[in-house]
Amino acid sequence: MFRVFESLDELVQIIEEAHGVPLSANCMVPRQRVLELLDELRDAFPAELDDAQDVLDQRDEIINDAESRANNTIASADDEANRIIDEAEARATQEIDDAHARADATINSAEDEAQRVRDDAQREYDDVVGRAAAEADRLVTAGNDSYERSVAEGREEQARLIAESTVVREANEEARRVVSEAHADSTRLREECDRYVDGKLAEFEESLSTTLRSVSRDRSALRSGAGAAGASEPRETREPREAREPREPRRRYER
Repeated sequence: MFRVFESLDELVQIIEEAHGVPLSANCMVPRQRVLELLDELRDAFPAELDDAQDVLDQRDEIINDAESRANNTIASADDEANRIIDEAEARATQEIDDAHARADATINSAEDEAQRVRDDAQREYDDVVGRAAAEADRLVTAGNDSYERSVAEGREEQARLIAESTVVREANEEARRVVSEAHADSTRLREECDRYVDGKLAEFEESLSTTLRSVSRDRSALRSGAGAAGASEPRETREPREAREPREPRRRYER
């Protein structure tokens, strides 16, 4: 660019020092020198000016090409976005279907488990009731046998005392006492049997209620999506007390 300014200054100086043509505003300049300076000016201009002129000449074509590429890019972006959205929706639908399937399977499993627990509880209930009834029958039978033995012993004692004239009165009193004790023991044994059966049934009712509440909570948790409580906490298991052998009441009939 410095050479451009030098050439321009030299051209100005040549024109200012040129001889004028008489009767006109023209002047006489050295043609060859002026042409050389103009060639130097042309060569001194940077090539970016030509490129800029080419860009100006082709700007409409460049703008149209840029718009076309932009439109193609936007269309491609829209297609890609639609494809991504479709794939995302398909994956979401698949995941929702899988979640529903897993939830249905979990609920079905929980219902099967609840049914199994109910069946086990029913079998255990029947077993406890059967054992309680058998134990009640045994206690009643034992009480009746003890009562019969006491009555028989009292009668034998009464007969023996009657046979002895000196102790007839004492024998009658002893016989009445023995019979009264036998009745009292029989009544006591029957009441103890009733309390035993009632206690066993109450314990089984409490165990069954606890199991049903746990199953109900698990089903509610599964339906609400929070997860089943039974999956994180071990189910409380304890040996029902009705499995223990009942303690036979002491007999008070021996004299």
